[in-house]
Order: sequence, then structure tokens, then C-alpha cells
Amino acid sequence: MKKLLAVGMIVLAVSSLMPGQAATPGINKTQKNQKARIYHGVKSGELTKHEARQLHKQQVHIQSDKKFAKIDGVVSSQERKHIKQDQKKVSKNIAVKKHN
Repeated sequence: MKKLLAVGMIVLAVSSLMPGQAATPGINKTQKNQKARIYHGVKSGELTKHEARQLHKQQVHIQSDKKFAKIDGVVSSQERKHIKQDQKKVSKNIAVKKHN
């Protein structure tokens, strides 16, 4: 009984140290800002619905990359770099499409 309790305590301690998913607060914040920029662009008439749809598809691609990176529970620096590069491209695309 004591062994079972000890094993249970160890499993609980180890599982509490390991996060369920890797945190990506910077990526999440950027994605939220980009979605807001797209929304405001459509609302103000700077973006057509077609342009907004294209930009939304790019956001979905980033979201799927982020989800894939989190599968193993850790977002590596290389995965993070790839996602941030994609976000920079989308940010430029939003600016170009809003001002064309």
C-alpha cells in the first residue's frame, strides 16, 4: 500500500511539472492582433471580402503550424522561428492589401 501511494505521489509530482501544452504567448498575441487588423480592414472598407478570405487562409495555416509544433508538448526554437517568419509575411500582406 505504501509503495502504491509513493508511486502515485511521484506520478502526480512529475505530471504537474510537465505542462499539457507548450506556451506560445508571443505568437498568440501577434495572431490576435493580425486578426483584429483584418477585421478592421474589412469594416473600414480597406480590404475586400476576397482579400480578407486570402488573409484568413494564411492565419489558418499559421494556426495549423502552431498546433503541429505543440504536438510533442514543446515548441522548439526552430519551430517558433518558422511560425514567427510566417507571421511577418502575413503582417506585410495585410499592410499591402490594406493600402492597395
